[in-house]
Amino acid sequence: MTPVASLLRALLLAALGLSAALVSASPAVSETQVSAAVDALYGAPVPLRLWTDANGLTPAGRAAVAELSAAPLRGLRADDYDASTLGQRADALRGAGAGVIAAFERDLSRALARYVAHLQRGRVRPQDAGYPLPLPREVPDLAAALRAYASSASPSTVLDGYEPRYRHYALLKSALARYRSLEAVTPRIGLTALPRKRVKPGEGYVDAAKLRQLLLRLGDLDAGQSQAENAAVFDAALSAGVARFQQRHGLMSDGVLGESTLRALNLPLASRVHQIELAMERARWLPPPGGPFILVNIPQFRLFAFRGPEDREQAMTAMNVIVGRSFPQTHTPVFAADLRYVVFRPYWDVPSSILHKEVLPQLRRDAAVADKEGYELVRGQGDASPVVPLTPASLDALERGELRLRQRAGAKNALGAVKFMLPNAYNVYLHSTPSQRLFGQSLRAFSHGCIRVEDPLALAQFVFADDPSWTKARIVEALQDEAPMQRITLKQPIPVVVFYATAIAAEDGRMLFFEDLYHHDRRLDALLAAARPAP
Repeated sequence: MTPVASLLRALLLAALGLSAALVSASPAVSETQVSAAVDALYGAPVPLRLWTDANGLTPAGRAAVAELSAAPLRGLRADDYDASTLGQRADALRGAGAGVIAAFERDLSRALARYVAHLQRGRVRPQDAGYPLPLPREVPDLAAALRAYASSASPSTVLDGYEPRYRHYALLKSALARYRSLEAVTPRIGLTALPRKRVKPGEGYVDAAKLRQLLLRLGDLDAGQSQAENAAVFDAALSAGVARFQQRHGLMSDGVLGESTLRALNLPLASRVHQIELAMERARWLPPPGGPFILVNIPQFRLFAFRGPEDREQAMTAMNVIVGRSFPQTHTPVFAADLRYVVFRPYWDVPSSILHKEVLPQLRRDAAVADKEGYELVRGQGDASPVVPLTPASLDALERGELRLRQRAGAKNALGAVKFMLPNAYNVYLHSTPSQRLFGQSLRAFSHGCIRVEDPLALAQFVFADDPSWTKARIVEALQDEAPMQRITLKQPIPVVVFYATAIAAEDGRMLFFEDLYHHDRRLDALLAAARPAP
């Protein structure tokens, strides 16, 4: 990396609040792999010309340079592919010497090969972001990709084939183009601070006309909904538009103009564009679409169960979830695992961190807490382990790790009536909960890391959809308080991806944005800066 590039990287990391020493990123496809593919193409004794002829650029060459210049439409940066420089060099090709043409051919091939690799595998590895997700696809045959692009009558469709085949990735790409257009014509509105903490319908608001203009452009307000376009009043139509905006941004959808809503409204559209770009980058890390799978999007606090890659939203099983409350102590990690078995009426084994910080001090103060909350001490690791009476001595043994604390099945059990087990290094799983009221909150980060599901019956029906013996009636019976504990191993494990995206494109055309709950967007920004190829 050149000194200038190193300085720019350091400045960017400083602006992001991260130390360069703490950020290490490896490209998902190395420059060595890119160069090897180009060398394989141009190593023949007869000079290869994919992009040029006696008149300069061929149609394929013009398409390639134009494609690299339009990289932002696919969520990438044109500068990473030297698009501007290649365009300037292309203008001087006619009549140029063989050495100049050969160098241009290789440089354009190298840039386009890097572009193909980034479309398929992303620019950085998910492991560098702290996501133990295996890169889902092998490094593509870049030499074959270049030949296919150069010979295609529709080269753009060749590149489409290297992008993720998920429907919602395509929706994100369409939304990105729309938001880039909005950004170009909508300067930052700059709504003024609120005259009070909350502005309700019918109350005065000095920037009502500006707010109306912004909501119209974002699609949250129809042109015919509000007649008093210049009135400084927060009218009912504006309130309805604000409610739609709030719903799209993970805010409490009350139609009241408050401080958090004002902050979201004032965020420049360039920031929303960037959220979409980061969501597309992470989508390139997802495994290729196949059969049934479950995806949990942490910042959205939602679970989506797909029967297959073409599932429409109406056909999905979707529900609210509760995730870990803070990063890094009690966050929900990003990872992939297989759902292998389900336990109805489970015990809850109190995790060590919760035991020592919360429950054990309570039991020492008041032993009656054990009966009240359904706790019991056991010796051994199995469900049939013998129960040990609660005494000061047994609590000491519990603190030393010689005994185990669990919570019996029942109305107060922290896991509710069922848990869905996906063995993983984090001991994170999906489970129901007796605290249903928390699902009514817009910000649902309350757990110690595991994922609480709002509708365990619907999720169980999805999980057992291919097992006719598990009817809805049988599942309902297994969820009842008086039902015995049951552990059912699935005939076919179901892939689960616990994911992180602060931007989602819905099928109805709405663009959904969420808070960067664990500041993962900021880290990904730093990783992309660290992995950026030197100019």
